[in-house]
Amino acid sequence: MTLPFPVCYRIAMDAAQQIRSITPFLVMDVMERANALAAQGREVIHLEVGEPDFDTPECIRTAACKAMGNARTHYTDSLGIIELRDAISRHYLKTYGVKIDPDQVLVTAGSSPALLTAIACLVDPGDEIILTDPYYACYPNFIRILGAIPKLIRTGSDDAFQLNPRKLKGEMNGRTRAVVINSPANPTGICLDDAHMREISSIGLPIISDEIYHGLVYAGEQHTILEYTDNAIVINGFSKAYAMTGWRLGWAVFPKNLIRTAQKIQQNLMICAPSVAQWAGIAALTEAADDVETMRLTFSRRRLAMLEEMADKGFTVDVEPTGAFYVLANMTHLTNDSYRFAMDILDNTGVGVTPGIDFGPGAEGYLRFSYANSEENIREGISRVARYIDAL
Repeated sequence: MTLPFPVCYRIAMDAAQQIRSITPFLVMDVMERANALAAQGREVIHLEVGEPDFDTPECIRTAACKAMGNARTHYTDSLGIIELRDAISRHYLKTYGVKIDPDQVLVTAGSSPALLTAIACLVDPGDEIILTDPYYACYPNFIRILGAIPKLIRTGSDDAFQLNPRKLKGEMNGRTRAVVINSPANPTGICLDDAHMREISSIGLPIISDEIYHGLVYAGEQHTILEYTDNAIVINGFSKAYAMTGWRLGWAVFPKNLIRTAQKIQQNLMICAPSVAQWAGIAALTEAADDVETMRLTFSRRRLAMLEEMADKGFTVDVEPTGAFYVLANMTHLTNDSYRFAMDILDNTGVGVTPGIDFGPGAEGYLRFSYANSEENIREGISRVARYIDAL
């Protein structure tokens, strides 16, 4: 059925309004302010940035140079080069015991396009996607820009920031199209345990599982949702565990009935992921295991250092993180405006921290601290913030 022009025009206007109403990524506000202070000569400690402070491992950089030398600089297959998709498939078999077809893999320019594509495959305007609150800051905007509605389920210290399957069932309705899970999670650093993942999978709702922090788990096991169900889209990439943020290389594993739709979206919007980065990605998966483990162990020590320093300074951490590189500290006794509080801390101490409101109303009054920095800077940064709080 062809819609009449006034209806089409109204839909287009509504979509434009959604785009104009996108909320800012507040951690970028903090980082840009911190960089401005540094340019003025201030000594700044960055505990706000969710980016590894390591250089990309040499074997990956060497593979990229080799690809450049071999003129691997043209468009690739829209799904990604088969050599990389084969390597990703072998990675799932070796790491999780899960067999996936390389033709289910879409290689993307970072995990964010993978997530946007996944949502686009599932929703029409007015549909709902369920999220936990707190959530990664960009999730609701990805959903809204497609005309769908983010529906929040609050988590907190009572449920260890884990999605309660009973609450999930209670929030589902005829417009629910999927649930997004994130493990290890940003901003909490919490990993969903086996029991939760198994029960969430048994509900039968399509699952979008953001697994970008896999490889950065310090206690317990990490599980991909594909161990429990095929009714899922898995998002992952090279930015975090492989220290490749600027390479813009990610992937998604789609069910076989959705991969063609995802491929068409990629063909139209992105064409393909960066060719040289794709060849480097093969080296990441096949040659960089020792480098990744060294970085993981370093992050593990930093996590303990941050938690120790916070405990010594009287900070409240509702649930200790076991993955990613974040600690979410409860400051609700001090503020109900975490954005203003974070900016005050930056201006007065030179320490960048991320306001909890960036991650949803459930995190208002919290601050996220990143331990993607040296142990020395972590301890100094926490000490500065503690002295500022004491002076209040």
